[in-house]
Amino acid sequence: MPEVIFNGPEGRIEGRYYHIRTPAAPIALVLHPHPQFGGTMNHKIVYLLYQCFVRRGFSTLRFNFRGVGRSEGSFDRGEGELSDAASALDWLQTYNPNAPFCWVSGFSFGAWIAMQLLMRRPEIESFIAVAPPANLYDFTFLAPCPSSGLIIHGTEDHLVPVESVQSLVTKLSHQRDIKIDFRRIPKADHFFADELEAVAAQVDAYIGAHLHPAAPRAASHARSR
Repeated sequence: MPEVIFNGPEGRIEGRYYHIRTPAAPIALVLHPHPQFGGTMNHKIVYLLYQCFVRRGFSTLRFNFRGVGRSEGSFDRGEGELSDAASALDWLQTYNPNAPFCWVSGFSFGAWIAMQLLMRRPEIESFIAVAPPANLYDFTFLAPCPSSGLIIHGTEDHLVPVESVQSLVTKLSHQRDIKIDFRRIPKADHFFADELEAVAAQVDAYIGAHLHPAAPRAASHARSR
């Protein structure tokens, strides 16, 4: 998991990147929770998503939004963070010009940014959103939603009630050719305390079921870059 530094809209952005040496490996971008509430690229859910993609053969990048860690700039209420994510995807594509497809994922605030990036970048094939804050942020921009994906939520999430996420899932699922796989984690709160293994199992199963046949299936051929 080597550290990388790349240019963003407000200066340098700090990230961690794992490169799959298999030719034409897919790519994945992982986005962290709210910067003003302790969110960083090292959050346990972000790291879990990162590792799931790496194990499934994706060259994977996670990074700190502006103003977090060694990333320059300051919090910009989501607008700047979306620009950071776009710059991160640009960097990831530059290092993987032959990647056959791209996935994006995020936790909480990061899921909201990931879904916005999905709307702006047609090369993103699928998404994984963990605890999307459907009651706190506006998701009406997903009209229409361009890709199918996985949404995971805890049944005991008192910050983002599961009913608000169910409403979002229902709206997206009614769109043509869009399938949303909604997985509820029993007893889990917003941060999935004591339920990380359940989240990892659901993420890994979804990625495995939706990989292209030609995509690499394991990280055994991977080496750090």
